[in-house]
Amino acid sequence: MSRARSKARRGALQALYQWQLSGDDSLSSIEAQLLAERELGDIDVDYFHELLTQVDRRWAEFDTRLAPMLDRPLEQLDPVERAILWLGLYELDARWDIPFRVVISEALELAKQFGGDQAHRYVNAVLDRLARELRVAERAL
Repeated sequence: MSRARSKARRGALQALYQWQLSGDDSLSSIEAQLLAERELGDIDVDYFHELLTQVDRRWAEFDTRLAPMLDRPLEQLDPVERAILWLGLYELDARWDIPFRVVISEALELAKQFGGDQAHRYVNAVLDRLARELRVAERAL
């Protein structure tokens, strides 16, 4: 995957984290703020927008799909882990043009950079289980 798309994921993580903590701000206003401040650098703006739009529309559905995969209630997930799982679930479910190994690898890099000490292991376990369900044919190759 391109660096610009990786930066889009990183920016989306930042926006989703801020959104979860603020409780009041709309995701679209956070997106606009991040883009206006140009803190994100040379990102794939279209992909950044797609990620945020889809998570904004589908986060409740994603939580429902994630819940049986978790070892704790959703409310106890760290906001970074939750945001990474939302992004990973979206890509596994809707972006068949991105190999599942790339989705998981990108999520692990985000978890290593921004999550807690063992966040990458947790994210890996959950996304691997999701990939087994959502990408059966691809995993068989």
